[in-house]
Amino acid sequence: MRTFPRRPRVAAAALLLAAAACAAAGAPAAPNGAAGRPALATAVVTAGGGTEQAAYDGVVEAVRQTVIAAQVPGAVVALNAKAGDRVQAGQVLLRLDARAAEQAVAAGAAQVRAARAGQEAATREYERQKQLFEKNYISRAALDRAEAQYKATQAESAAQVAGAGAARTQSDFHIVRAPYAGVVADVAVVLGDMAMPGRALLTLYDPSTLRVTASVPQTVVARLPKDALPEVEVPGAAGRIQPVKVQLLPTVDPATHSQELRLELPAGAAGVTPGMFARAWLPLAGAAQGRLFVPAAAVLRRAELTGVYVVGAAGQPLLRQVRLGRAEGDRVEVLSGVNVGERIALDPQAAARIRQGAAQ
Repeated sequence: MRTFPRRPRVAAAALLLAAAACAAAGAPAAPNGAAGRPALATAVVTAGGGTEQAAYDGVVEAVRQTVIAAQVPGAVVALNAKAGDRVQAGQVLLRLDARAAEQAVAAGAAQVRAARAGQEAATREYERQKQLFEKNYISRAALDRAEAQYKATQAESAAQVAGAGAARTQSDFHIVRAPYAGVVADVAVVLGDMAMPGRALLTLYDPSTLRVTASVPQTVVARLPKDALPEVEVPGAAGRIQPVKVQLLPTVDPATHSQELRLELPAGAAGVTPGMFARAWLPLAGAAQGRLFVPAAAVLRRAELTGVYVVGAAGQPLLRQVRLGRAEGDRVEVLSGVNVGERIALDPQAAARIRQGAAQ
């Protein structure tokens, strides 16, 4: 009878002895026969927990922002501010050519002096006429004419004084001052430009009162709790910002069916300026059973790539790009990229080394 070689059975026995030796030494056996591969700690993607939140893009605005224009025409002869300057209330920002206005002020002052001189003469004449009337030297009609002349001169003097005041006020319009303390955002003119009433000269805003404005769909507004405490995320700012005031405008945009949400930021928010991109995080009523979470330590960030290593059934880690949401403690929400129940590597660096070793 012919005999066959017994080498396969010997090899299988050797593998069983090696596995038994590993178990006796206390070393964890790699899954699916990955002998010699270092153990890789993993975690399961979980769902649910926490409060459901929705994020909507917005923009940082200044609560007080003013476009300053001239009230009278004139050439710009002095420009005392530039973009980025901090100014105080009442500070002179620019001057217009006021030579014609100054001449009008001088003419008005001369007319006031002439009117007052005429008023003094009419007053003295009226006093004399009264004395003559008391001595029966003139008639009642003559006294009435003197009194009428006195009152007319008095009214004319008051009119001249008012006209001179209007000329001085008109002259003050040639000096543009800051209405409040703030920062100059833009200067739209240069020396020599002609300023006209209504033409923008400078833009000023108050940096102490900023807000984030976002458009929220009408369906989401219905799910906002009455005591909702939204949060604001501004790229470049440290962490999320809790607004000091929340205002939801009552009107709905008929084109987008959304409402404008205004979140006023606390004073002195560092690194925040008008025009910056912002994101409003809104808590929604109801449970968040569909949210997926992974440990924050499992997230790998490389430049613009954010991902996790998903461990397959064969124990081979595979890098997968994910989109993250809000962080809650030592875990972070995953908006897309993984499914519930999948296993991910807790040490991305170790998973990368295993991946490189398998590729070699």
